[in-house]
Amino acid sequence: MPDAVAVVEDGRKVSFAGLDRMACDIMAAFPGRDGSRGERFIGLVMEHGAEMIAAMLAILKSGAAYVPAEISLPPARRDYMMETAGVDFIITDDFVRTALEKAGCAGKEPDDAPDSSVPEGVAYVLFTSGTTGKPKGVVVENHSVVNYADAFRMEFKTGAGDVMLQNSVCSFDIFVEEVFATLLNGGALAIPSREIREGDVDGLMAFVERHGVTQISGFPYLLAEMNEMETIPRSLRLLISGGDVLRESYIDRLREMGPMIYNTYGPSETTVCASYCRCDNIRALADGTFPVGREIHGVQIMILDENLKAVKPGKTGEICIFGEGVSRGYLGNPPEQENFVVYPATGERMYRSGDLGYLLQGGNIGFLHRKDAQVMILGKRVEPGEVENVLNTSPEVERGVVCPFADDNGLAYLVAYFVPRKSNFSLGNIKRWLASKLTDFMVPEYFVAMRQIPVTVRGKVDREALPVVLKEGGGFR
Repeated sequence: MPDAVAVVEDGRKVSFAGLDRMACDIMAAFPGRDGSRGERFIGLVMEHGAEMIAAMLAILKSGAAYVPAEISLPPARRDYMMETAGVDFIITDDFVRTALEKAGCAGKEPDDAPDSSVPEGVAYVLFTSGTTGKPKGVVVENHSVVNYADAFRMEFKTGAGDVMLQNSVCSFDIFVEEVFATLLNGGALAIPSREIREGDVDGLMAFVERHGVTQISGFPYLLAEMNEMETIPRSLRLLISGGDVLRESYIDRLREMGPMIYNTYGPSETTVCASYCRCDNIRALADGTFPVGREIHGVQIMILDENLKAVKPGKTGEICIFGEGVSRGYLGNPPEQENFVVYPATGERMYRSGDLGYLLQGGNIGFLHRKDAQVMILGKRVEPGEVENVLNTSPEVERGVVCPFADDNGLAYLVAYFVPRKSNFSLGNIKRWLASKLTDFMVPEYFVAMRQIPVTVRGKVDREALPVVLKEGGGFR
């Protein structure tokens, strides 16, 4: 359906054929290789819009993989990501603008793009928080993305006529779901401006209404905000929550408004989602949360003990994921690479999620919490150790510790404890240092100046002795 709408923005529509022509024109401007062999990685740092989607497709058409980063990301963090991935070059808005202007001046149709992508080839690299103090790059292959698009279509019946809101940042899994699960199944993307994306929920819902959006995938906090509204756009038939725990209180009113509501689960290492649970028509668990559901098409999930033996239904174990969604692993060889292992019973490769869960009667999976210190903040994974490492590099900090806590709504927040180098230190300087090297949601909400960090008799930080900073729950931003 080349003439069907692929991307819609305020005041503009782009067809699938138009998007493809843009991708070919952009690809024609790619610089040549230097003769070296191996896989090619290309950076992508652009404003959200049709041109950004076309640039992604151009990268994939060329047989390369894209490495995305938001324009708003601190330059030091963005540079680290691009250098770690070894990108050939970075596509920007200026690059695309020049490429399209040049193609327009040529006045001819672009040549057909070579079909150079292969199933085992890399589609993209997403960087997530790492325990070493630096972000780690998850390498996801083409076949995993295609399998996920198939699974999405099978569950949600996405197809021509559907319009998905593209509201997520480009460096998170939800973006992959929004873009590929929609376009590969014949739906359209509705992309709001940055002002709308960063504005309030009323402005976002007005955009949804204008463009007849039928599907929204987002963090549970977006659903919680929509839950407070008197009405939601009638066009919405599907709301998907992912990235953090979905609580009954977040959707108690939405459940009466008509759309299907799903809770989903899956680490970046297993390609967007590994399980789905429809929750507009079931009761929440005793703790007020919803299960994460059943494994999706092409994916298998087992609950295993420390010896990689299956636990009985109802018993707690680690959520381990097999199948098409399991990614290649990480760039380089970080310590977390050991989470990709071979399952002794079958010889299959699997990913140990580090999440604890249990099997419910009827086959759904209940999620409990992380095995380690990793937490979810605003739906994004954060390693407190990474934040702590950056805190300790601040010129104004002698020693620092970062600890996660949960408010009375169960939402995580970070507290930074630090011993200042001088008595006349500036907290503003410390915060600016963190903000220059971390994304905004990783900067701790609270800071406590200490004369010294308490330690145990073995010389390790005595985290139990640190003062607890309490936060009252109730807010979602």
